[in-house]
Amino acid sequence: MVYVYGQPVGKLIIQLAPTGTVITRKDTPHVPITPEEIAMDTYEAYKLGASVVHIHARDEEGRPTLKKEAYQSIIDGIRKKCPEIIICASTSGRMDPDIEHRLEVLGLEPEMASLMMGSVNFFKNPSINAIENIQQLARAMNDRRIKPELEVFEPGFINTAKYLADKGYLKMPLHFNLLLGSLGNISADIRDLVYLVESLPPECTCSASGIGRFQTQIVTAAILMGGHVRIGLEDSIYHDYENKRLATNKGLVERVVRIANELGREIASPAEAREILGLEHKKPKKGSRTSSSRLT
Repeated sequence: MVYVYGQPVGKLIIQLAPTGTVITRKDTPHVPITPEEIAMDTYEAYKLGASVVHIHARDEEGRPTLKKEAYQSIIDGIRKKCPEIIICASTSGRMDPDIEHRLEVLGLEPEMASLMMGSVNFFKNPSINAIENIQQLARAMNDRRIKPELEVFEPGFINTAKYLADKGYLKMPLHFNLLLGSLGNISADIRDLVYLVESLPPECTCSASGIGRFQTQIVTAAILMGGHVRIGLEDSIYHDYENKRLATNKGLVERVVRIANELGREIASPAEAREILGLEHKKPKKGSRTSSSRLT
């Protein structure tokens, strides 16, 4: 059992981020590109204990796309193999800032969708997020009862989330995804993670991930602090960064499960993750993973 300020913390939600928009086969042969590959990597992570998958779509040439049809193929494949997993669809404007394109996937009504809380100065592809676009995406998610996953790359993004909640664009309790260590954004010292977590509104939940070589240390710290974790090739392509040993999504999930087990943090099932995140419960389907059948 893990304790924070003397109190036991609950079960750990593991989110897989298998693909992203940046990593190509030139970077690593292990990144899943096609809907079938993304579904298979998700399935392997699901068997190990992942309860959430954060998806990006690629076109037939392997390029990032926001087309609804591309997302539909991925979602159908994942739901066929992993009927209980929570799907969080990306609305990122990093490669395509057109707000109408970013809204398309919401028509498929995933349970969750990412929502950037500001502009990010990535070195290769800055992601510009005007406040009116953030508000429009938030309204569309509210209309469809999709829970936003608030993407945080800087402390000021948390202030923006608080402002939008005060104005009614976001509904409490919020869920944050804290991403540390990307060049040009907040660094990935443990004190940075502590500062972000202590800046969150009360009763909110959060997951965390470190970019590149910071992935393992940040997810370990998040486990110890009582938060949740995001793991996957979107954030780091190396299992061993110093020796440049390439990772697989399955291997990254296996490692975080092992760390959680060593630290005494139990893994949440999809049903338990829905309860933690405040999502609507779905009736388990025959053959779906339950708390008693998790492979941890």
